[in-house]
Amino acid sequence: MQTKHLTLKNIPLLLLGEPARDVYLYVHGKMGSKEEALAFAELACPMGYQVLAIDLPEHGERKGRPEKFLPWVVLPELQLVYQYAKVHWRTVSLRATSIGAWLSMLALSEKELKQALFVSPVVDMENLIGKMMQWANVTEAQLEQTGEIPTNFGETLSWRYLCWVRENPVHWHTPTQVLYGDADNMTSYDVIEAFRRESGAHLTILEEGEHWFHTEPQLAALQEWERIHL
Repeated sequence: MQTKHLTLKNIPLLLLGEPARDVYLYVHGKMGSKEEALAFAELACPMGYQVLAIDLPEHGERKGRPEKFLPWVVLPELQLVYQYAKVHWRTVSLRATSIGAWLSMLALSEKELKQALFVSPVVDMENLIGKMMQWANVTEAQLEQTGEIPTNFGETLSWRYLCWVRENPVHWHTPTQVLYGDADNMTSYDVIEAFRRESGAHLTILEEGEHWFHTEPQLAALQEWERIHL
């Protein structure tokens, strides 16, 4: 497969596939990287797409750089990459995972997209933060007073982040396919169902699927789902 490394204002990008008129933007989740797009490109490129994948701040080639993995940093970057794609391809679609889907919805809700494919998307960040506060036994008053509270499960709770989330709700109406595991511990079924109703997305539920699709059966189901909806 043809691969090309690009840089757009210090943002590392990976372009996969032979020249084509249509492109998928690929946005990874937490702990991911642009190289995750390779498996998706194996399916998408023979169907007439190229795939353009980004390293988000603090991920991939950007580990150790000063830019932080925060929504007010990421959103302008995703919008910049979208504008680049809009200039170079006839249509732009989106493939995003977990928090990458949430960030993409915030950044691209007003943009023209052919369709979106979301895997284990975070669709209600305020709900997720509330869940993490319960896990850490942290009250809202404590978080407001302290500002930031580290947790024993690797996340740092942030009052500024929570306030930003409340001030920037998701509004999403792009034609969207969602793959959701019924054992997802980050997003409950009620939350994903509420998103489905509000957005009009089509929901596929994988029995015994987790938030992170990593077992052989889960990955096989993921690839089959992608193949069907490309």
